[in-house]
Amino acid sequence: MSINSVTLIGLLAAALTTTSFIPQVIKSWRMKETKDISLWMFLILGTGIFLWMVYGLLIQDLPVILANSISFVLVVVILYFKIRYK
Repeated sequence: MSINSVTLIGLLAAALTTTSFIPQVIKSWRMKETKDISLWMFLILGTGIFLWMVYGLLIQDLPVILANSISFVLVVVILYFKIRYK
């Protein structure tokens, strides 16, 4: 099975956008502080990411499914920290 160049670009984009959440997760976890994070922004973002994940499942698009599944988990972790460290 070979991956075409369009899928490869999608996977690269997915990896970059998804890993962009990791520094925020690490900072929130280490500092145990989230006052500068907007709860509403992350709730809206999480909802949008969840819907993109569903969309990816419906059209069976691997980059969309992977990126949004992982991003959704990271957003949920940030929201958990936001609520826990309030």
